[in-house]
Amino acid sequence: MSAFASWSSAFGSYSYAVGPTIAFLAVGVLVLLLRWTFSRGHSLVERRPERGGSDEYGLLEAVSAPETFIEAEVQRRTLLDAGIRATLAPTTEGPRVMVFPSEANIARAVLAGEGRPPATHG
Repeated sequence: MSAFASWSSAFGSYSYAVGPTIAFLAVGVLVLLLRWTFSRGHSLVERRPERGGSDEYGLLEAVSAPETFIEAEVQRRTLLDAGIRATLAPTTEGPRVMVFPSEANIARAVLAGEGRPPATHG
């Protein structure tokens, strides 16, 4: 007995409907997946960050307000070399170098040239 004969005898007189039923189910699954994929507001991909004021960055405190992003990055690297965790935030007022409040005074002193020397990496 061939495989087709045993398959068609298993469904009896309904064997003509099995193929279209499977096709409709496959199309239905695809429709559901595509609706989920292209729906708005449920994306798993991170959205582009919105710029906010320098007071909208939670615990971080602005210690410097350079004119350009290049100056801000140089200052951020200076703080990192001194062992101070710093981040560059693009705010609505321009770039800001931000640190945690516990390190803000030390960061300002380092940027003014009065602080501790840069930590050695080794």
